[in-house]
Amino acid sequence: MGQKRIVVIGSGFGGLSAAIRLAAQGHLVTILEQRDRPGGRAYVYQTKGYTFDSGPTVITAPFMFDELWQLAGKRREDYFMLEPCRPYYRLFNHEGRYLEYGEDEEALLEQIRQWNPADVEGYRRFIASTRPIFEKGFSLIDKPFLHIGDMLRVAPDLIRLKSYQSVYQFVSQFFQDDFLRRCFSFHPLFIGGNPFDATSIYAMVHYLERRWGVYHARGGTGSIVKAMVQLFTELGGQLELNAKAVEIVINGRRAQAVRTQDGRLFPADVVVSNADVPQTYMNLIPPRYRKVQTDRRLRRLRYSMSLAVIYLGINRRYDDGRLVQHNIIFSERYKGLLDDIFNRKRLADDFSLYLHRPSHNDPTMAPPGHEALYVLTPVPNLAAPIDWSVAGPRLREAILTFLEEHYMPGLRRHIVVEHMVDPRYYRDALNSYLGAGFSIQPILTQSAWFRPHNRSEDIDNLYLVGAGTHPGAGLPGVIASGAIVANLVSQEQA
Repeated sequence: MGQKRIVVIGSGFGGLSAAIRLAAQGHLVTILEQRDRPGGRAYVYQTKGYTFDSGPTVITAPFMFDELWQLAGKRREDYFMLEPCRPYYRLFNHEGRYLEYGEDEEALLEQIRQWNPADVEGYRRFIASTRPIFEKGFSLIDKPFLHIGDMLRVAPDLIRLKSYQSVYQFVSQFFQDDFLRRCFSFHPLFIGGNPFDATSIYAMVHYLERRWGVYHARGGTGSIVKAMVQLFTELGGQLELNAKAVEIVINGRRAQAVRTQDGRLFPADVVVSNADVPQTYMNLIPPRYRKVQTDRRLRRLRYSMSLAVIYLGINRRYDDGRLVQHNIIFSERYKGLLDDIFNRKRLADDFSLYLHRPSHNDPTMAPPGHEALYVLTPVPNLAAPIDWSVAGPRLREAILTFLEEHYMPGLRRHIVVEHMVDPRYYRDALNSYLGAGFSIQPILTQSAWFRPHNRSEDIDNLYLVGAGTHPGAGLPGVIASGAIVANLVSQEQA
């Protein structure tokens, strides 16, 4: 294949993954990033010695990063370091009792026994059941689903693996205890899914974690973005910051160029969009060129919940042994709260939290003796009639009060820096439709072939990567989308 001029819109993990692979193939690749730093959802805030990752914080499938560097003939370890999290998570019920989930299976089984002895054998059957799901599901993660035949070929396997069940239904076959069901069904929330709706294929995440572990990137997830940009530029790639794409210039069925807000035109033989799928189609391509991905079709899709996140830099540490790096604190309600978020579209009085303490084990994230905290709660997306200028401050107060009363006494008086985002951030800064935190929901009828495809049906040389296309959100998914697109470009644009 001859050398191509390739323009990648967006520098999230999906865009960087595709750009690195395409540059390694010898193409002239330019990334257009609208913000002042690369990363997309993995944007980094730094102030007064504190570092805050705004996006993904849980690193799994480290071999996928290793592969990227190997393609360039280099070693990932020379660019950034991954450190194992021990434990993976600490999961708290509404009364503060917790289950510690990590690599020590015997310790985990003993904790399960303390919750419900009958569920020990249930866990063994559960983890055994996730292996075939992983082996089939993960083998599809880097395969494009461009034709209905691609779906029909795997349908018998998906039926055999009961992918028509939700994750919660699947997990409930193995566990009797309500809290343990929560502990082993929450993972879809990390990719924008409701455990009561997301296909049980996502139960494979447990096998992935058990086999390869959970990691923290030294210096935060932003250090991975920085390393990927370095690798990309070493391969000859060009990164343009503050370059917001406003139009994909179309001639017939082909993209000719990408126009930026400041009027510059970037000619392209191939365009790869890491922008949100609805943003790509509805805002960058005029309707007359779109017969398949129409505005009406895109608006009818089901979108993920959004997020409210509070970033706190504090001048003390909470090292009393109660909190670890990754903490999940469940509300007393589970299904009811998720119904409020995903279906009823209302902001409830209660909430569940993901409390991330990166400086727990990584002193580079905060000044000595200080902590950088990331407090996240799922909330309805902007399809809900919520005035976030009012609801945001109220939610902040409720969360800080809860943390002070139950986990972090005196928290407010130790805050040095603070930043909060709500669904408006995902809409305005990330151009995410409805302010969805993870784009399109991972339900069965929006997965694989049913998801917006990695190659546009309307524009012959337009490809899509990131959370809204196949295989979906989460670091393994968006990195795999880059592999899919790089392979398609090499096969189809010769």
